[in-house]
Amino acid sequence: MKLKIASFDFTCCEGCQLQLTNSESTLTDFLELLDIRNFREISSERLDDYDIALVEGSISREDEVERLLKIRKQAKVLVAFGTCACFGGVNSLKNSFPLDETVREVYGDMVIETLPVRRIRDIVKVDLSIPGCPVAKEEVERIMVSLATDSIPTLPKYPVCVECKQQLNTCLIELGEICLGPITRAGCNAVCPTGKTACLGCRGPAEELNMPAFLELVKERGLSLSDLQEKLAFYNAFEPLATDET
Repeated sequence: MKLKIASFDFTCCEGCQLQLTNSESTLTDFLELLDIRNFREISSERLDDYDIALVEGSISREDEVERLLKIRKQAKVLVAFGTCACFGGVNSLKNSFPLDETVREVYGDMVIETLPVRRIRDIVKVDLSIPGCPVAKEEVERIMVSLATDSIPTLPKYPVCVECKQQLNTCLIELGEICLGPITRAGCNAVCPTGKTACLGCRGPAEELNMPAFLELVKERGLSLSDLQEKLAFYNAFEPLATDET
């Protein structure tokens, strides 16, 4: 039996959904597993009988709350799909500003419906989370195969640094940059550090991390704690780990 799957976007760029459609070399085989019921990047059909819902984006309006509740009611498995859905993502930065004043400054007298950004799990029960900005195609395909075969889908527990070393990359912290690879969950194949860009933690905290040791490392290297705080807040993924020290 193919997986009856639907994909929905809320406040987001839809980049995670596009990751799947851009998987040219494996897309045909991947779609053999799936019965697409609603996925506008792939099909024009709009069917409501689905078992698995991929939900991309954060929640920032009341109508999105109502639509998400309907999706949750239908779906047997609801997947928070991507960093915005899992943590709030870049959209959460607006929560740092006085919302009413900001809307008035940008839009004047125009009526704009907006709310503070929330994660999907703040509204409904989430059965599975796949982080990433965007998600890693290979990881999504592996998880979908797990669902199709009734096996337990898993995410790496170790940090990005493990994958970075496998790529034989020079450590960016050693080069004087703040990189969140030591505390961020692996699974992206260290794509940013491999491209000489510091990890910003879009996949959220690794389960096997040592935050006090990481903070000590930043201090030893003479790196800016204010820059670290800015990076930790960028995706809202490290909110539970916020400390006075950062």
